[in-house]
Amino acid sequence: MQRNSVNYILAFCAGICLVCSVIVSSTAVGLKEQQDANKVLDRQKKVLSVAGLMAEGEVLTADDVAQRFETRIKSVVVDLATGKVDESIDPSTFDQLKAQKDPATSKAAEKNRAGVSRIPNKALVYQVSQGTIGADGSGFSLEQYIFPVEGKGLWSTLYGFIALAPDCNEIKGLTFYAHKETPGLGGEVDNPKWKKSWKGKLAFGPAGADPASWAKTKVEVVKVKSDKDHHIDALSGATITGNGVTHLLRFWLGEAGFGPYIQSVAVRPS
Repeated sequence: MQRNSVNYILAFCAGICLVCSVIVSSTAVGLKEQQDANKVLDRQKKVLSVAGLMAEGEVLTADDVAQRFETRIKSVVVDLATGKVDESIDPSTFDQLKAQKDPATSKAAEKNRAGVSRIPNKALVYQVSQGTIGADGSGFSLEQYIFPVEGKGLWSTLYGFIALAPDCNEIKGLTFYAHKETPGLGGEVDNPKWKKSWKGKLAFGPAGADPASWAKTKVEVVKVKSDKDHHIDALSGATITGNGVTHLLRFWLGEAGFGPYIQSVAVRPS
């Protein structure tokens, strides 16, 4: 076959493409385990951060993250419909996002403002201890709950965590670990100053409210400055992203999400 012929050129290009595809595929497969480990590590960092167990900008090794996570945080899998902990499932191997995509382990969500299309039957809840947890689980003393949340912003789905005090009303922290919102606008959900403004706010309104009203999440990102305990100042130029944060929190802390679990474990004011 002549080197300057059309057939030779096409065959040569096909060969190069085949070799490159094999290299790329082999690399992807070879690195999958490390990629999965990095995803778990990053998620653990975010949980530690929202729990106040890892300072903003603090650099920790993978071993340090794992050690701090294991000695202060207990993970449980919750049945969202009943609000009960399912002890038959190992939290360390449970993949909530995978379960949410599988029709066998999830259900279609009713139309909602958070843009959530499917709800997993089971979901992870992180329980943070005030002190060190022993290897046998001893020494656990509840300090706060951490719930995974997600919902639509302007350009993307925001994935994050919200931390609540044992009363499941006082917000201890909020963070997002994945989104594609506009840098400098909606992307400011990552701004440490804005995240700090959530601390001490109330998810369900004033602590002395009628217990019946606690079933409805009231937390809201508002454009006009407000002194209400369940209002958070909006991000400048990011109205849709702010609304998205409001909607996703109201969804996941409500009846369709962790509401039944919250109602069963929350320590209410007397």
